[in-house]
Amino acid sequence: AFKAAVLIQRWYRRYVARLEMRRRCTWRIFQSIEYACEQDQIKLHDFFSYLMDHFTPSSSKERDFISRMFISGESFKEVELEKYCDYESMEVPDSYTGPHLSFPLLPDHATALLEAFKQKQQLHARYVLNLLHETRKHLKQLPNISHVSTCYSEEVTVCGDLHGQLDDLFLIFYKNGLPSPSKSYVFNGDFVDRGKQSLEILIVLFTFLLVYPNEVHLNRGNHEDHMVNLRYGFSAALIAVHGRKILKMIQNVFCWLPLATLIDQKVLIIHGGISDTTDLDMLEKIKRHKFVSVLRGKKRKESNRNVEIQEINGKSKADASPAAHDTATGPSREPRPAQAPSMANRLEFSKWVRQTVQEQIEWCRRLVDISDSEEEEELTYSSCVSMADLDAPRWTRQEEQKQILDILWSDPMPQEGCRENTVRGGGCYFGPDVTEKILEKYSLQFLIRSHECKQEGYEFCHNRKVLTIFSASNYYEIGSNRGAYVKLGPDLVPHFVQYQANKTAHTLTMTQRQGFPESAFRALREKLFAHTSGLISAFKAYDKDGTGRITLSNWATAVESVLRLGLPWRMLRPQLVRGTADGLLEYKSWLEDLAMEQRSQEHIQSGLLEVIYRNRSNLETIFRIIDRDHSGLISFEEFHQTWKLFSSHMNIELTDDGINDLVRSIDFNKDGNIDFNEFLEAFRLVKQSQ
Repeated sequence: AFKAAVLIQRWYRRYVARLEMRRRCTWRIFQSIEYACEQDQIKLHDFFSYLMDHFTPSSSKERDFISRMFISGESFKEVELEKYCDYESMEVPDSYTGPHLSFPLLPDHATALLEAFKQKQQLHARYVLNLLHETRKHLKQLPNISHVSTCYSEEVTVCGDLHGQLDDLFLIFYKNGLPSPSKSYVFNGDFVDRGKQSLEILIVLFTFLLVYPNEVHLNRGNHEDHMVNLRYGFSAALIAVHGRKILKMIQNVFCWLPLATLIDQKVLIIHGGISDTTDLDMLEKIKRHKFVSVLRGKKRKESNRNVEIQEINGKSKADASPAAHDTATGPSREPRPAQAPSMANRLEFSKWVRQTVQEQIEWCRRLVDISDSEEEEELTYSSCVSMADLDAPRWTRQEEQKQILDILWSDPMPQEGCRENTVRGGGCYFGPDVTEKILEKYSLQFLIRSHECKQEGYEFCHNRKVLTIFSASNYYEIGSNRGAYVKLGPDLVPHFVQYQANKTAHTLTMTQRQGFPESAFRALREKLFAHTSGLISAFKAYDKDGTGRITLSNWATAVESVLRLGLPWRMLRPQLVRGTADGLLEYKSWLEDLAMEQRSQEHIQSGLLEVIYRNRSNLETIFRIIDRDHSGLISFEEFHQTWKLFSSHMNIELTDDGINDLVRSIDFNKDGNIDFNEFLEAFRLVKQSQ
């Protein structure tokens, strides 16, 4: 009996260990592919940014078009934005049976919305615009870092990424209760993208924010970003259902979201993480609404901006570069303030200060070439902070952008130090020493962040000084992970609640729950097929004699050299490659099997299908970038101006008539626009001709 018990125990432990290794492998697959996609997005964005920074427009119309390609959320003045998003002119038809909103909002409006969304009803566009308008007005009065105290509520609940999964939000409210004067919530960014109900989540959160402005707090995440939304589906889904006005307003609301939250001055809540240069004092004073997308700063104006910084910080002109000296002494001379009146006359002195500051602002605007189309500066919390601290140092836009980029995109790592986050392509990796330094500098107990999916919904690291909380359950696949939220009382001791929002997840067996491999390996096989050409070249480097066969060890090394996903390929090999008697792999037949699997779904030639698989996400994003008005179609003018950008980069001389001939050849149905299918078809024809 004793021997039997030991045998069963040994078998069970081996079985559990195998399941755990399967789980870790499939988890790495999903995470590696997700992060590689984010990296592609940032590389694509950097490429377009490079083009814009090195492009000289031939006319003001061309310059305006190119400048609005990435900053559509900044192109309206305050009055123009309200006129563009005029909800009062919209009528709600009598046939509308969904929920109604009237302002100021009451708790009953919030509960009615929840019930309506549970019944799959939609909120009319008029109410959505009105809600966004009121939310924007409220957010503009908030500081960059919100402050929450447990003295005024029994506990504070912190939720992580939701990513458009409304069922998770319903379950959180069901388990924990709705926001109320005694129950505060902090939602830590990434409300949208990937899930199908991103807009509904925004509506619910914004409604509770207006009903309980002191109890509901929203942080900005890396997906509350115009450029990220272009790739991950939120912009396209919103345009398809509600049109451009709501998208434009949401872009503007996103850039007003606070950047962080402090609980009792002891717990810092940020979406991504920190870096060795994170400065909370700087974050407090940054004009956050200037960053519709934190992926790009205005490099074209940065040199002029540096001159402004030198002048404001009192640097001598001898220290500045000759170019900066020329700029400063050109037609846009710094105004000399009139002699200050006596401080005994407070009214006169106050008028003199206001006049001097206004003259300096106008001079700075001319110095950095701010056009009239940009939004006029408004009296907001951040601007009041800046005005109250006129003698403080000023930072370049790139410095400010890096501060926001780091707190939205960074991840912790077990090693010491701080280095560039090459996996995501943005932010940094920060070690335990960086965490300890920031905690000590600002007298904090620990950090709460989100940004990473965790199997249990939460995870501690850095000696329990960094807590990751992730609230979107079944993120990769049904049964892949739990969601969680954390509750903090006056003692600031975290209490966790975990859940699975999908009922199917509760019926999965242990093997299914731990493994969930099939969808992971299907995604990986698609990735392998998309890099067929590169794999063949890598395999041939190991096949010196041209036998068409390589060792399985060389197969694993070659695959990693091409895909660069950091996966344990030797461990994954049995799921991807059929066993061979002599330990050698016929790589050509293996690649043909991959091609057959994909061709069974898409009836296209294998070489072309490989190219489309590898570049489809990038092509979709490029299409949406060119489609500046988000109509779902590229107009001839949009194509014409974008091709000017490309031809300038590639040193291709092409006349206007040549561009017109090109765009007409892509417009197969001759409707005067290019849809996405025509866009892809053009690549197919070029591939065939090659």
